[in-house]
Amino acid sequence: MLRIDFYVQHLLKHKANGVRLVSDMPVTFHFDAGDRQSSKPIDHDMVVAMVQEAAPPAALQELQAQGRCAFQHDSEAGMRVQVEVRAAGPSSWALLLSPAKPARIAPADVEAIPFPAADAPPRAAVRAPAAAPAPAAPVQAPKASPKPSGEARGYIDGGIPDHAAADGMHVQLEPGEPQINRLLRLMKMVNASDLHLSANVVAMVRKDGEIHPLERREAYSSDEIANMIAEIMPERSRIEFDETNDADFAHNIPGLCRFRANVFRDRHGVGAVFRQIPFELLSVEQIGVPPKVLDLCWLTKGLVVVTGPTGSGKSTTLSTLIDFINMNRADHIITIEDPIEFVHPNKRCLVNQREIGEHTTGFKRALRAALREDPDIVLVGEMRDLETIAIAIETAETGHLVFGTLHTTSAASTVDRIIDQFPADQQEQIRIMLSESFRGCIAQVLCKKKGGGRIAAYEVLIGNSAVANLIREGKTVQLKSVMQTGRNLGMQTMNDHLLQHVKNDLVTPEEAYMKSNDKQLMKSLLAAEGFSVDLPQG
Repeated sequence: MLRIDFYVQHLLKHKANGVRLVSDMPVTFHFDAGDRQSSKPIDHDMVVAMVQEAAPPAALQELQAQGRCAFQHDSEAGMRVQVEVRAAGPSSWALLLSPAKPARIAPADVEAIPFPAADAPPRAAVRAPAAAPAPAAPVQAPKASPKPSGEARGYIDGGIPDHAAADGMHVQLEPGEPQINRLLRLMKMVNASDLHLSANVVAMVRKDGEIHPLERREAYSSDEIANMIAEIMPERSRIEFDETNDADFAHNIPGLCRFRANVFRDRHGVGAVFRQIPFELLSVEQIGVPPKVLDLCWLTKGLVVVTGPTGSGKSTTLSTLIDFINMNRADHIITIEDPIEFVHPNKRCLVNQREIGEHTTGFKRALRAALREDPDIVLVGEMRDLETIAIAIETAETGHLVFGTLHTTSAASTVDRIIDQFPADQQEQIRIMLSESFRGCIAQVLCKKKGGGRIAAYEVLIGNSAVANLIREGKTVQLKSVMQTGRNLGMQTMNDHLLQHVKNDLVTPEEAYMKSNDKQLMKSLLAAEGFSVDLPQG
């Protein structure tokens, strides 16, 4: 995909009249209602590269001779655009893109394209080839420095799209559609993972792990947020919110995706967070789960735990594993979630999904009931208290395969967390039960990926006789050593996978260091491979 086609796509998608790209100035989109600009300037090298890639040889020769040219370009988006170029010096180029048929802006004289005042030469310098040596140099200018193309970056200026690209005026709501859907559709448009609404703040989104403003407008008041949420909040959640000042629920936009919502009150008023839950389930290959983890999907009984901090992708990993089972086994799957996130249609398996508050009063009640519902596989969305953990272990012991999640950062700490939930006089018995039912733990974190996006790093602990003995004897501190010596069995430490990502040029050494649980060891491993960690000082 040519760099210029990225801007043509935005021109088409947002029905703009034209787009103006000037070296080291913000990108400007022209609309009937007025111009909109990006928050960051576009590099001169990028402007040069767009012309060099798209312009025919005759246009480049004209540009070299006269300092300007015009040509038509058929983009991959199926749109023909008129491209007008002006080169006013070795570091000042400008492009104007507009639909070729019909033109939706006034016919552009290339001299009308503005430049920074400091770089603008006299008109004669552009018109007289002999008196203007500068125009010849740009065509011979070095090619643009390596940068992700518009397709790879996906966003103007490499971050959240500028306000024109994500402007709410281009989101059309169906009659009667809740107003919050406008922001959720914008969130989906920029491919963000979360939408954050806070009183007295503009709408914010999390993109590639970082928080950015979604659009340019005045801050939302607490009442505005409350009114938007009230349109979609279920009655049970409304009652819960009135009683406790926070509540969870799911929201669905047909044809787009589902959202996991949490609404709360803070010192400023009402706020909310929406997490995007795509309809499409990701494959094992897409999330990059280690191959040995798939062996856990063929078990008939035992406990498998997926752990990680909030927002680390635990739900995505679990949904992928459940979908793999659904496609390859002929069993009965029961999921207990708060709320239901990924929706699993029946494939080879019969799948029953139950939501806390909607279909049952709590995890422990639903898990206890599941024992009488003839399940083969049970997914517990969150093992959040002693009783739920106890029933999950009991279910795993009685011939069922149980998947659950915990908010821990490593496999070893997961075992300790489970055991420490119980009173001291019960811990010995739980160690024995857990040692017999434990089949595996996948701990994960999400890292910022080079070039945009995120990638998961996994720690894998597989239950075997050595692991069972360490759990039984309370020597969980030695589990890391077992993972290091059990690589041939598919085990790996978090540092192992982080280092592999760095060696594969997927993440930076600094990102691997920041996401490691054992930073000193991670730094040593990176140094041994010739990588240094360069962190900001001061």
